[in-house]
Amino acid sequence: MIPSQQNIDQSPMSSFQVIIVALCFILNMNDGIDVLVVSFSSTEISQEWHLSKTAMGYIFSAGLAGMTLGAFFLAPYADVIGRKKVFIMALSFISGGMLLVSVCRHYEQLLLLRLLTGIGIGGILPTMAATAAEFSNEKYRDFNVGLVQAGWPAGAILTGFFCNYAIPLWGWRYAFLIAGIVSALMLVAVSIFMSDSLAFLVQKQPKNALQRINLVLRKMQQLPLTALPPQSEKKPQAPFKALFQPPYTTATFRLWIAVFFGFLTLYTLMSWVPTIAKEAGLPFAMATYVGIALNVGATLGTTSMGLLAGKLGLRQTVLGFMLCAFVVMLVYGNVTLSTHFIFVLIFLIGIFVQGGFNGMYPTIARVYPPQIRATGLGFAIGIGRFGAILGPTLFGSLSDAGLPIAVLFSVFSVPLLITGFSVWGLKGTTDL
Repeated sequence: MIPSQQNIDQSPMSSFQVIIVALCFILNMNDGIDVLVVSFSSTEISQEWHLSKTAMGYIFSAGLAGMTLGAFFLAPYADVIGRKKVFIMALSFISGGMLLVSVCRHYEQLLLLRLLTGIGIGGILPTMAATAAEFSNEKYRDFNVGLVQAGWPAGAILTGFFCNYAIPLWGWRYAFLIAGIVSALMLVAVSIFMSDSLAFLVQKQPKNALQRINLVLRKMQQLPLTALPPQSEKKPQAPFKALFQPPYTTATFRLWIAVFFGFLTLYTLMSWVPTIAKEAGLPFAMATYVGIALNVGATLGTTSMGLLAGKLGLRQTVLGFMLCAFVVMLVYGNVTLSTHFIFVLIFLIGIFVQGGFNGMYPTIARVYPPQIRATGLGFAIGIGRFGAILGPTLFGSLSDAGLPIAVLFSVFSVPLLITGFSVWGLKGTTDL
């Protein structure tokens, strides 16, 4: 038991706790910037280096492969060496990768640097969710973890506007340079303001643990300890093995299924919706804003998901969002749409698909205790990345095979039901 945990859960959040959650939100904005800047720069990169679509696709895939590796192999270390150290490692990878891209001159170098950046992003995403959960009180825990996920689409929106302005004036390398500088500034901010959570400090009791615990308690406006709580004499299990031991075994597999199928449809939509909108007759100039509309909806949906989860519970909220997303996708694929209605439905897809999927982060944070939380988040998201890789490729292959949009959207709406009901099946797991 964490010292004063009941007091922390029932007390208002201190300014220090708010700063930690805000820092996690900004870190996720930074991840949105780092992921999307390559998408907005892809045309200029292809033209400068005379790349085929296949070669450009490898650049996208390198970043996604790095995110998968980071989720599997970097994020779990947050349960071993601490949240702050993993943040610093991940931001070092991201900052170095982005800054070096701005001066690289060879295709192979770009592939390697996108892999490096992806590893950092993959490591930081689960760690942010764990950190936000552990520094929140009970009232705002689900909302805060959900709010942190809203940083990603917010960063994507800013990146879209910035790249549309800056790249025509100064070129694609300038966009990577600015993104790298932003990441480096976040590295400085984490080094100064971030702290390991009480859960980690009590569990691991590193050097000067009592002083560090009391410093965090003082910042959280809680009474200090006079001595360290006793550590369990039982040898702790390796975090990964603990995911498959009671009472987490069934929940782990349900979460992996939910995240895999959620990512499958989410990344398919993020990849193909702008193209489909153009093919549906949206004028080219307006079609360039489809991605922004999707991310505006995602920001609103993620925020509202967190608010509703605090009132209705995570299981009910995630299932409700997935059911709404299922209906919206069927309408989008099967009804002839006007230009304005296309934008409305894309906005709703952002709200319900991405907003609902982002409910997975607080859900996973609720299922696992602090000592295995980052590992649980990392492996669930890592498994989900395979769905993210499969979805857009499968959609393209089925489209090339001649399946109409109505059938494709009907097929790719089904994984959302699997995600929703997998979360619903977690009934009885902690306090979901």
